Formats: sequence, structure tokens, C-alpha cells
Amino acid sequence: MSQSLNLPGWVFWLLGLMLLGMVLLALVAVRRTNGIKRSYFSAPYTLWMVLFTVVPVLLIAYYSLTDANGAFTLDNFKNFWDSNYSVNQLYAQMGPEYAVLIQRGTVNIGILAYSLWMALLCTVICLALGYPAAYFMADREIKIGSTLVVLFIIPMWMNFLLRTVAWMTLLEDQGLINGLLKALGLHGAQLMYNDGAVLLGMVYNFLPFMVFPIYTSLTKMDSRLLEAAQDLGADHLRTFWRVTAPLSVPGVISGISMVFMPSVTTFFIPRILGGGNTMMFGDLIENRFLTEGNWNVGSALSLIMMILILISLSVLRKADPEGEGGGIV
Repeated sequence: MSQSLNLPGWVFWLLGLMLLGMVLLALVAVRRTNGIKRSYFSAPYTLWMVLFTVVPVLLIAYYSLTDANGAFTLDNFKNFWDSNYSVNQLYAQMGPEYAVLIQRGTVNIGILAYSLWMALLCTVICLALGYPAAYFMADREIKIGSTLVVLFIIPMWMNFLLRTVAWMTLLEDQGLINGLLKALGLHGAQLMYNDGAVLLGMVYNFLPFMVFPIYTSLTKMDSRLLEAAQDLGADHLRTFWRVTAPLSVPGVISGISMVFMPSVTTFFIPRILGGGNTMMFGDLIENRFLTEGNWNVGSALSLIMMILILISLSVLRKADPEGEGGGIV
């Protein structure tokens, strides 16, 4: 059953108090300093972050801890652990003769495990492909390095959805790849609507987010360190393992973060290239919100995913505490 949006009254009070507090703080600061500091020009950005980041997170937490009537409950999280929780509650109320039908559902847990596995595969493949590409582009002796950077950036100018849909013309049964195979006298292959197609789409879309942080780390590296290693008798392989690889670790950590996190929560790629045969955690959350209209369970699933992402980020940051991984150039 669909659920209409009914924001609690405290949300509007909270927004009003935040706006009033920001105005009062600005007035007090201007009065004390007899002028406007340049830092105050960040106020619009701060307001934007509060309205579209902090408040939505608070709303997700509110809906995840309440039922459709606004009463506090933990049943939404129980629905994550037991996908048959609501049905099992009905069986329990119908009497002992229906108790035999009670069985814990593992759909949500299974989808989460599948999403983490696919995200891990995507991250490993992106790292295996992205590190050599970044190393090649950062090599100062290669004159076309800057050209390759531009070639990596150009596809990112295209809409994410269009890039994904474009793969359908290549992978579908009557697509270009199968057409080429048949022209060569070979049998066509089932390239769409399977895990391989989903993984291919994920790698294609997220590979630049692995390449550019590593490329940034490699370009910031002092070339005199490489020369010193070679002067001390290290060959190219030893120089790479002892100097280049350790100095590029922050970029690798940043790339892993930028690939793994969106890979877990992606939902459009499995829908288009998986054809409904695969479902990831992002699809599950979207289904709870838009199809079932159950915002409480959907919020609980979103909050669980948010916590997992924060835990993953904290673990990754242990290897890069200074945040020197760089970003997209």
C-alpha cells in the first residue's frame, strides 16, 4: 500500500530554528568584528548542506524508527533481518496451526551479500585496470599522457544513464557484438541480463573514479625519489615496489572508496543490463520506496547501508589518515 508524505511537525520547527540560529550568529559575528569576514560567504553552502544533507539524514532516521502512524518501533530493522517478518506476524496472530508456516526470510540479507560481492569484484577489476592506466598516463616520458587523460574525461561528460543504455546496443541479442559473431559464422552469445553484463556496466562507469585518484598521487610524487633509488642500484621493478607503490597508496585508497561505495548502492545498472534478473541493495531500497510505498522499511534499509558505508570509510581512512589520495582532476 502506498504511503503519502506526511512530514512531522518537528521538521519544520527544526528548519526554522536552524535558519534563525544562522541569522543570529551572523549578526553577532558581524557586530563583534565590525565587518563581514570572507568566511561568512560560505553561509549559502552551509545552509545548502544543512537543508539537503543533515535534514534528509534526520528524516531517514525518523522514518526508520517509526511506523506508519509515527509511533516508535524497531520492526523496520527486523524486516531487514527477516524479510518475512510482517507475514510471520500475521501467522503468529492466526493461531498455533499456522505457526508451522513461520520461516525467517533471507532475501534482504542475500541481496546485501550479493551487492557487496559485486561491488568487491567491480573494485578489484577497476584497480587491476586502473592502476596500469594511471601509471602509464603519469609517466613523464610518454608524450600522450595528457591526451589519455582527456580521453578518460570525455565519456564522463555524457549522462550516466545514456552511457549505460548505450551498452544495450552492443550486448543485446541483435546488437553489434552478436551481429559480428554471426557474420563470422559463430553462434550468438547471451551477453545481456546476467551478472556479467551488470559487472561490465559497473566497471565501465566507475573505472574513471579509480584512475584519476591514482593518477593524481603518481603525478604529485617527487621524481627525485625515483632517481635516488636508481642511483642506489635499484632496478625498475624494485623502484616500483619500494618507492612508487607505497607513495601511491593514498590514491589507491581514495579510488577504492570512490568505486566501492557507489557500486554497492547502484540500482540503474542492474535494472537495465540485468533485466530484472539481478537485484542489488539499491534496487531493494528503491522498490521499498517507490513500488511498495513503504518509506519506514526503506528508510531502515537506507540507514543500514549508510552505517555500512561509514564503517567502510573509517576502515579505509586508517590507511590514508591525512586524506592525501587526491581526487578527479
